[in-house]
Amino acid sequence: MEDSLRYFGSRVDGLIRGVNLTREDACFLFKQILNNEQPDLQQGAFLAAMTAKGATPAEIAGIWQAIYEIDTVQVSPDVSGPIVENCGTGMDGIKTFNISTAASLVAAADGIIMAKHGARAITSKCGAIDILETLGIDVECDANLVKRSIERAGIGIFNGMSARVHPCALCRILSQIRFGTILNIAGSLANPARPAYAVRGVYAEEMVAPIAEAMREIGYKRAFVVHGRSRDDRRGMDELSTLGRSLVAELDEDGAIRTYSIKAEELVAGQADESSILYSSDRDAEAIKLLRVLSGEDHSCRRDIVCLNAAPILCITDHARNLPEGIQKAADIIDSGKPVKKLKAWVAEQNRDPGRPLERLEEMIALACA
Repeated sequence: MEDSLRYFGSRVDGLIRGVNLTREDACFLFKQILNNEQPDLQQGAFLAAMTAKGATPAEIAGIWQAIYEIDTVQVSPDVSGPIVENCGTGMDGIKTFNISTAASLVAAADGIIMAKHGARAITSKCGAIDILETLGIDVECDANLVKRSIERAGIGIFNGMSARVHPCALCRILSQIRFGTILNIAGSLANPARPAYAVRGVYAEEMVAPIAEAMREIGYKRAFVVHGRSRDDRRGMDELSTLGRSLVAELDEDGAIRTYSIKAEELVAGQADESSILYSSDRDAEAIKLLRVLSGEDHSCRRDIVCLNAAPILCITDHARNLPEGIQKAADIIDSGKPVKKLKAWVAEQNRDPGRPLERLEEMIALACA
């Protein structure tokens, strides 16, 4: 035991001094954390030291591998076409409403297979799991029910903080920390359905390129990694921004990664009012607002930022040739009414007992469209 403590401690000391780990060593050490083979202080020190140093793509891939191999219920949905995920890491400075949730429904309404992997809010009031639970999705179900929903409805979400999805330790660790760590990336990458296409928002600008490299290392085929900025460029969001510039790293099928910056005014008409895209602490009210966007009732900057963030999903699946075309197509999909129909199908499939959830969803839709 003492040898294990000393070896682990020596690697933490190396991280503090800026020494990088190999993918293999990162995987080995993190398996010890997942198996609770190290004291809490050593576990916390590892996460803090890795965060302070900045994780390399190899380290991210190693920690992802540990989580995926020993703490993820793995499923293989029987679907035609690529499986896609979209999510944000959270822990960002601008607490927006659930943009990625709305964007995923827009994409799914166009026939794209979406396998989401989200969590309850930690630093905010309303995470992806929270809002979808309010809308009627059974977020505490096991991974096989999510698999069925992906197969039948074309969309599903795995609860990243559920022991039915990550039975070993991930939820234990995430529930105990309140700062952004490597787990916000590596943990969110441990999607049980193992999608090869993704749009991923990150909470810091310096993470964009390394995360794209890590996703290539893991085996993703196509991806967008994005980080958006506020109008004054002082704060960021884990989404493409309608407030200011956004940094993008785009992974192509040939393995090449292109990094570039885009300005909000290049893609949307005018800059958004920041206050209008922030979340509130009222989950029911947030659900109604989301339904207003998805039903086409809301033509405000909430709609604009949803269309902007749906566009990369459409691009990586060849449903759009570029972001401007993707934005317009997303708007057309919303106006068709298909996203709300897709949500109804999702609630019907990802539920152990969908009767009352479907009734409540219909009530919320009526309120949203009133």
